This record gives sequence, structure tokens and C-alpha cells, in this order.
Amino acid sequence: MAVAISLTLLPILVIVLLMTWKRIAADLSGMVGWVLVVLVAVLYFNTNVEASLRASLAGVVSSFPVSLMVLASILQITFMETTGALRRIAVFVKTLAPQDKAVQIMLLNVGAGTLLVSIGATPVSILPPILISLGYSTFVAVALPAIGFDALCTYALLGAPLVVFADLTGTPLVQSAQVFSKFLPIISTMIGFAMLWIVGRMALIKEGFIPCIIAGLTNGGVALAISYIPAFSTGVVLTGVIAGFCTILMMLLYLKLTGKPIIDPSVLSREDQAIEKEMSLTKALSPWLILCTILIVTNFYPPIFDYLFKKLDMPLSIIPGQVIKTRMVWNAYTWVLVSTLLASIWLKPSAKAVGDTFSKWLKRAPRPTFSAAIFFAIAFVMNNSGMQPVDGTWKIVDPASNMISILAQASASAFGNLYPFISGYLGLFGGFVSGSEASTIAMFTKYHMLTSKLLHVDPLIVIAATAIGGGLASVISPAKLQNAAATIDALGIESEVIKTAFVLSFLLTLVTAMLSLLFAYI
Repeated sequence: MAVAISLTLLPILVIVLLMTWKRIAADLSGMVGWVLVVLVAVLYFNTNVEASLRASLAGVVSSFPVSLMVLASILQITFMETTGALRRIAVFVKTLAPQDKAVQIMLLNVGAGTLLVSIGATPVSILPPILISLGYSTFVAVALPAIGFDALCTYALLGAPLVVFADLTGTPLVQSAQVFSKFLPIISTMIGFAMLWIVGRMALIKEGFIPCIIAGLTNGGVALAISYIPAFSTGVVLTGVIAGFCTILMMLLYLKLTGKPIIDPSVLSREDQAIEKEMSLTKALSPWLILCTILIVTNFYPPIFDYLFKKLDMPLSIIPGQVIKTRMVWNAYTWVLVSTLLASIWLKPSAKAVGDTFSKWLKRAPRPTFSAAIFFAIAFVMNNSGMQPVDGTWKIVDPASNMISILAQASASAFGNLYPFISGYLGLFGGFVSGSEASTIAMFTKYHMLTSKLLHVDPLIVIAATAIGGGLASVISPAKLQNAAATIDALGIESEVIKTAFVLSFLLTLVTAMLSLLFAYI
């Protein structure tokens, strides 16, 4: 048993060492991990070679809600950058809440951050330059965008992690969202206090106590409402968009009621004013406005939703006996491409802008797309290890030859009733390794389902806690922090951010772990 456990964990440990010790990027580290996991599965766990390769391909296809969304969203944000739309949006954001620092932090990093990541944009790329222009330090400008959206990271990329959770657990989308939503009002509020502590320690926490409570409860409360109110439930993949928008509105309402200015154009430089005159805000926002409109129709109008989600599910059976419903027309990445194309009617990109868009996209997109896919491939090989052809289908003949079964039995013995508590920290570890909540879900779902069955606890709660822990890892993810630092020419500051962020992510995961333990047994 000890040898089997060691060999099962070997690929993951190698990935961690490559990323932390050798500082090798996630995509290359993941590739090495995939080679190792296939070798271990074939040579030790008696897995058919064809089964390992089929499992790898099934993992890649299952990653499409994430990997193809990464591919499409990078194209869209690059298009908005080269056409000047992104600059125009940044200029507008700079004018918001100039006289209340706590509200400004909640508005930009919780409200706008959640909204941005939900439609496929990257807060760690967009927000740091804005925070610098508002007078924040490089440390703060890197840290805040990486943590502000973490509570609702499940709804990033238009709900891609939620879709993965639903598909891998066989749970309807709405029920899946209900499981997550139990955690979110508390986690969102705690993240708000963590950001205030980063910027101004206890003094700013006291000053910003009320707006932080309002922002946290709005952000998490909207997620709770959408999952439980039948009229809204069909649009559950838009939860992040709606929650972010509502948080922004509540912060603006708070400013209005306290008599503080909502918008102050005087903070703009001459360069900013010139950008403001070049393009209207509506025009700049057109890709996202079109995208949100399409998604509202496709998710809230039952005949279209039923056709795209249920009838046009486009199933694939890569591993005989297992079906993957790709839903390629319903998934958000298709509509990101459509909205980008339609927005070009208003943005009217020049030939140079189109050329720059594609050249930058080809440089930026392949590696994060591959990174998203390779961790799904690793998870699927582990899940299907020990598989052999039997009577025209593929089956795991002996559970003792399956990596996940072995880990489940060992975990049940080691942690017992405390297992739901440990699940949050497993997610933090998985998120740090893979850099993605969706990949974390893919890596741990079957493992948690088997272990929870042995311990007679609710597996959905355990998996959700792991997923939230994976989202909280964003603030200690080297790739995300380096991205943020690069946008403000502050490479190197990420190592300082990680020292502070690690403590915060550990404490936030502690809250998640305690909630998981509570929800698992009530």
C-alpha cells in the first residue's frame, strides 16, 4: 500500500518541485507530470496503454469549458486591447469613488474583479495599472486583483468550473450552485476584510467595516439567491456577472447615501481625457454587452436553453462506456467568439489592429490553454487507472489497481471524520499546482466521491470546499502574481506578495474548511 500511494503521488510531487524549486511554468511542469502519471498507470497499476491514452484525450475534451474558454477570452481581451476599448474602460474605472478608499477597493476588486473574471477577462492584467494610477503601491496593486474575485472563482469564465463540477459529479447545474452558494456570503466578506488589512491594516478595517460587509454579503448573497430562486436559476452560469454588477451598484448606492461623489473626472490626466474623447464607453463595452445579452437569452429563454443544453449536447464516447456531453454550442466560448466578431461592427478595427490581435493572441493563448487541458488529462488518467478491456467495454477490474481508490482508502483511514476539514486545504494545494479551480475540481472529484462514500459524508460539500480552496489559491499562484506584476513593470514584487498572501489564503481556507466540516455533518 505504501508503495502504491507513493507512486500515485509521485507525478503531483514532481509538478510541485518543478514549479517551486526549478520555477518551471505550469504547462511544462504539467506535461512532465502527465508523462509520469501515464508511466505509473501502465507499469505499476496494470493499465492498458490504449486506456491511458483514451483517458488523456477524454480529459482534454472534458477541459473544453475551461481550456477553449481561455483560448476565446484571450482573443477577445486582446481584440479590446488593440482597438483601444480596454483603455477607454480603464479611464472610466479610474473616476469611480475617489474619496472613499474602502469603497474603491470593494468596487474595483470585488465588484469589477468578479464581473471581469466571469466574462473571461483577467483582473490581474486589467486592474493593477488602474490601482497604480489611483496611488496604490505596487505591492497592493498586485495583491488585491489576485484576491478580490476569489470567492466567486467558481463562476469564472462564465461558470466554467461550475459546469465541470456538474459534469464530473453528475449533479444538475442549479443543485451544484446551491452547494457552493452556502459558503459564499461568509467567504466573500472575509476576502473583503483581507483586502482592507493588506492596504491599511486595522485602521482601514474599522473605517471600511460597513462597505466591506455590504459588498461581501451582496456578492455572496446574490450567488445564494440565484441558485435558490427558481426565476433566476436557469441563468446560474451568469452568477458572477450578476453578483459583480450588483456589488458595484450597492457600493455606488452607499456613496450616494453617505453624500460622497460617485464619479470624479478631475482625477483624469490629459492623456486620459484624450482617450475618453476618442471612444464612447458603450462602444468600448460592446463586446461584453453583446456577450451578456446573448447569454441572458440562451440561458433564461427556456426553448433556446433546452435545445442548446439538452438536445444539442453533442455527446462523445472516447472511453467506451463513458459519455462526455460537450455542449459546444451552449458553452460560453462559442458566444465569446460570436460577440467579438459582432463587436467589430462598432469598434471597426483597422487592418493593423486585426493583425496585432492575432499575433499577440498566438503568443499569449497556447500555453495557458494547454496548461488548462493537461491537468484534466492527468486527472482522467488517475481516475481511470487500472482500466482494461472487458467484453467490449473498459472497466476497472480491481479497485486495488486504481490510483484514486487507493488514495481514498488511505485518506479515510488517516483523517476519519476530519476529512471534510482537510478538503479545503487539498483544494488550496491543487489550485497552487494547477493554477485553476476547474483543474482542481477535475483532479479531486472522483477521489472525494470515493472517500466520502467510505466515510458516509456528503461528497458535494467536500468537493465544493476543495474547489473554493482552489479558487483561494489564486492569490498565491506564481503565474497570476507574475502576470499582475508584469503589467506594472514590477516583476520581483510577487515574491513579497506571496509571503503576505500565503498567511491570508491559509486563514481564508481555514474558514472554508470549518464551514465544510459543519455542512458535511448537519
